[in-house]
Amino acid sequence: MMKPDAPLASVEIDEVSGTVLLRTTHSAYVVRVDRAAGMVRHVHWGAPLPLADAVMLPVWSEHDNSFAGRWDGVEEYPVDGGARFGVPALEVRFADGSSPLEPTVLEVDRRADDHVVVRLRDRTRPLAWFLHYRVPADGDVLERWTEFQHTGTDADGDILLLRYASAHWPLPHRPAWRAGSVHGGWCSEGRLERSVLPVGETVIGSRRGHTGHHANPWIALDAGEADEEHGEAWLVALATSGTWRLTAQHTAAGRAGVVAGEGHEGIELRLAPGASHRTPVSLALHTGHGLGQASRGFHHYLRTHVLPHPEELRPVLYNSWEATSFEVSEDNQLVLARRAADLGAELFVLDDGWFRGRDDDRAGLGDWTPHPERFPRGLRPLADEVHRLGMAFGLWVEPEMVNADSGLFRSHPDWVLHLPDRTPTELRNQLVLDFSRPEVTEWALAWLREVVAENAVDFLKWDFNRAFTEAGVHTAGPDARRVHVEHARGLYRVLDHLRTDFPHLRIEACAGGGGRVDAGILARTDQVWTSDNTDAVDRLTIQHGFSQLYPAGVMSAWVTDSPNPLTGRVVPLRFRFHSAMAGVLGIGGNLTRWTDTELAEAAELVRVYKDIRPVVQQGCQYRLLAPGEGPLAAVQYVSEDGGRAVVLVWRSNTAFGPPLPPLRLRGLDGEARYRCEETGLAWSGATLSGFGLPLPDLPPGDCASTLVRLRRVEEADSRA
Repeated sequence: MMKPDAPLASVEIDEVSGTVLLRTTHSAYVVRVDRAAGMVRHVHWGAPLPLADAVMLPVWSEHDNSFAGRWDGVEEYPVDGGARFGVPALEVRFADGSSPLEPTVLEVDRRADDHVVVRLRDRTRPLAWFLHYRVPADGDVLERWTEFQHTGTDADGDILLLRYASAHWPLPHRPAWRAGSVHGGWCSEGRLERSVLPVGETVIGSRRGHTGHHANPWIALDAGEADEEHGEAWLVALATSGTWRLTAQHTAAGRAGVVAGEGHEGIELRLAPGASHRTPVSLALHTGHGLGQASRGFHHYLRTHVLPHPEELRPVLYNSWEATSFEVSEDNQLVLARRAADLGAELFVLDDGWFRGRDDDRAGLGDWTPHPERFPRGLRPLADEVHRLGMAFGLWVEPEMVNADSGLFRSHPDWVLHLPDRTPTELRNQLVLDFSRPEVTEWALAWLREVVAENAVDFLKWDFNRAFTEAGVHTAGPDARRVHVEHARGLYRVLDHLRTDFPHLRIEACAGGGGRVDAGILARTDQVWTSDNTDAVDRLTIQHGFSQLYPAGVMSAWVTDSPNPLTGRVVPLRFRFHSAMAGVLGIGGNLTRWTDTELAEAAELVRVYKDIRPVVQQGCQYRLLAPGEGPLAAVQYVSEDGGRAVVLVWRSNTAFGPPLPPLRLRGLDGEARYRCEETGLAWSGATLSGFGLPLPDLPPGDCASTLVRLRRVEEADSRA
């Protein structure tokens, strides 16, 4: 949690030495503009220091010999050219087929107290690039992006951008490095892994046209000593929803750094004379207080500077998919809506199957009018009844996709990603619409406006259920694969226009689960669907990985039926709720099959969640015990004002062993006392952090869980 007296973030420049100091709340980033050498050199990224000291700091370099690039790992934005042998941030091909660049510095432009731009250009060729640095206030995240400009005439021809990174983030010299990231797949997102960073180049990324289930655009680095509470850590991320690549380079001399950019090998961008291109923003922070603090720093940044409505509490939703699948109708949705309202749901979402031709997943995508047999009166009567029941009305859509068996495809077969002489690949019986084309995004925006307005829609679940194949734009040329980055820009334009037209509309990003989770999509949506896997035990691991970068207030999590539809695991209702209550609570089971006892228990748990919701969704998160690393998993949340804390504890499997030790809490005021709302016992913050919270008895058997609510109390009240 940020301290009230934390210094404001700022940019300071020493004109004589060319030193630029970027100061965040708890860290410093220093570069030196070397006009004589035509480069920007990295000096420091770590603990705070004054400008007077930054000016005197030396620039560390590799051994100067004829086989080494002296400034590899030190140059802020390395290009392909000269004696540079590391990973380039910028690589081009000029009209004559040549590639090497020779940078010169034009100027250092201070745009504002928090924003500086270093302008460079090639010494003789018509290309300029501008390095942007911005320090958002009240936090530790730095923003960097790069703009490229073709400064020539038609006689110079086009320039192809081969690599066009947002930033290169050099790291200080350390004896060793460890890298952390998440991996997985559909229904197994967010598997956290930390391992030694080998000498060489380590690449994570996506060639799929979207962020991906298999990886996420961030990487954490430390010297092998950091844990949740202690040690230096550096975290680098990229705010993009298309194809992306992060390359962590580790040299034999001990230098390390991360090049972060959209695209992947072979995704070239054409710059015509006079044209320009701006990269997505790369985000990064340093902390000296462990990996948990790095996560909380990003959570704070996303809530403060990225999310459209961070002040809002996300509603408890009910989604009908697992109850009715494609067999939706006005009648069965009304039954489910009434039961959901009785449980305390605040948002009812009608999922797939509501539109013309959609009897299964083989047809209908693209024909976005109500199914005439299932909804003969249209959707408005259902929406009106949902509103009468006191809930908002939500709708599932998949605007970027089309079935070959649809009126849209028969009218516009050229709108899909395709190559004329290649056989189109169908995945999930569907094809991808080319959102890099204005006519396609204009069509999507038109029908979305109509559906939202005519049916009083408050919420869209925006899905995306397959990766790119045969991905070339309809205009041939050397950069035909630019759709891998431009599709996401088209998506952003649609979302931006739609939210401007309907300020009340809230959107959940979904891509077959967590296939499109990133800071770019979060700037335009309100929450994300974490995974199609709703197994409450599996979700603990998925949610643990999710929390490394993203806050609980955007993490949609459902309570579904038992046995779980995907895994077949039998899990008590209480454990299922406690798992989902760690984020944005949703319910997705078939409520017509829940017993009266289950419905009553669920209603009480929804009531409890609404009580703790401000703490979970808007508080600071502390990962106390990681899933799979011991008999328990546990997470804690502390409210913004420090007055409340919530602890969730899970035991997935029963095993014989000694009694479990007290759970040491974090983020509490050591001088204050906190009363447990379940037992009435009061403890000092120092005791809860030092000795720990004595764990309440968990129910016997597998899949046991508990919830503890703590509230800060006055001294007199604590003795009552």
